[in-house]
Amino acid sequence: MNRELIIDSRASEVDIVLLEDKLLVELHQEKTNNNYAVGDVYLGRVKKIMPGLNAAFVDVGYEKDAFLHYLDLGPQIRSLIKYTKLAINANPSSISSESFKLESDIEKSGKITQVLTTGMQIMVQIAKEPISTKGPRISSEISFAGRYLVLVPFSSRISVSQKIRSSEERNRLKRLIQSIKPNNFGVIIRTVAENKKVAELDADLRNLVEKWEKTAIKLQNAKAPVKIISELDRTSAILRDLLNESFNNVHVNDQVLAEEIKSFIGTIAPQKVDIVKLYKGKQPIFESFGIDKQIKSLFGKTITIKSGVYLIIEHTEAMHVIDVNSGHRVNKENSQEENALAVNLEAAGEIARQLRLRDMGGIIVIDFIDMHESKNRRELYQKLRDEMARDHAKHTILPPSKFGLVQVTRQRVRPEMAVEILEHCPVCEGTGKIRPSIIFVDEIENNLKYLLQDQNEQSLTIAVHPYVHAYLTKGWWSRVRKWMWKYKKRIRVKPMTNYHQLEYKFFNDKNDEIKT
Repeated sequence: MNRELIIDSRASEVDIVLLEDKLLVELHQEKTNNNYAVGDVYLGRVKKIMPGLNAAFVDVGYEKDAFLHYLDLGPQIRSLIKYTKLAINANPSSISSESFKLESDIEKSGKITQVLTTGMQIMVQIAKEPISTKGPRISSEISFAGRYLVLVPFSSRISVSQKIRSSEERNRLKRLIQSIKPNNFGVIIRTVAENKKVAELDADLRNLVEKWEKTAIKLQNAKAPVKIISELDRTSAILRDLLNESFNNVHVNDQVLAEEIKSFIGTIAPQKVDIVKLYKGKQPIFESFGIDKQIKSLFGKTITIKSGVYLIIEHTEAMHVIDVNSGHRVNKENSQEENALAVNLEAAGEIARQLRLRDMGGIIVIDFIDMHESKNRRELYQKLRDEMARDHAKHTILPPSKFGLVQVTRQRVRPEMAVEILEHCPVCEGTGKIRPSIIFVDEIENNLKYLLQDQNEQSLTIAVHPYVHAYLTKGWWSRVRKWMWKYKKRIRVKPMTNYHQLEYKFFNDKNDEIKT
């Protein structure tokens, strides 16, 4: 399988796309100012105790208080509270994690009122980002994920990923970690640690311990609510978890990010550093690789598959519903049962892709075309399981019911990826009427004059439809050359195939759009 990462780095966000055999299967968008990301550690203040829910609401600075259930406190919560108080009031250098005296673990069936009090400051970690009307879900069982290991302070347990099947390898990893693990730390060994050498695991562990020790410095004299430690930005976290030696190419349009990725690949697969390629094309990187077109066709309510089969995807607050329709795919030589099976099998592959692409979570109900034979329902069930085996999110799939319904639960820790594909007409602005075409170029020049003279922009790029681009740049003494001569500023015109004929936008030298 040909696997590629395409990364579009811009001033305000970074978009990461995963392609498998040129097909878009994952899309990640990260805002550069993204707060309350999964893994971020905050010093929060307990606002309200809810004995009936056995939970508390904690102020972490978000507009809605974060929810903390007793089961998310973690067994070592008393040790964490003690450590937090010492770190806030004491000299950070006097707090040593290895010599720290642990408190007794709390009971699994205890009450939150026995542990927390209103107004108490407590260190918590974001477990789920704010979604819809809900605030973030948090946990006080702090953990830091690395490439090969997950560090859990105040624990002593060493556990191994269940995906590592070999008992010999599991025992080897446990022995290695036991020999290098500092006191008062637990470790979870990730799947990618399989067959790795002690030097690689030790370096990963040291980095994680160092990250934890920084919390003592950040906590000194801190007052809730405040962020203590940021998780890796989502770009780095995605690269850490996704990127491995199975990739064939990584295309990125940012020099600094390209060098970081090369350095990262050098640590996991030095022989594949050359797969990182800096994109220098004139077109936007997503347009050059045909990704924009795929995004437009894969989001929205109706998804059409090449054979004519199509899906209807509906979203509610409680669940997602997917309806499978045969469209015009009917093979007259086959029976109704055979046609239904063929349609369902094809739809199963696309549904698995859609769940990954949109990052849909919670309960998903899929209405496949009814099939009467149990062997066909079993085949469909197995096909869906095989297709979703590549999905990193935890999920459970139930066999089809006699009504043809398949229920799926899929882990959700971030808001669902939603891309609006219905475009608001930039020409008529919804009125159905446009300005006279004869004054279109004069309108562009008026805005150009305002930006260059009144706003003192030093250079501008005008993005326009290719037809307009040809008109503005044709000939030696083109309109663009006249404008540059007139205003003594640098002006570029860029053709955009996805623009309407009378649509245009201005960009500064940092490639940020300028509103006129």
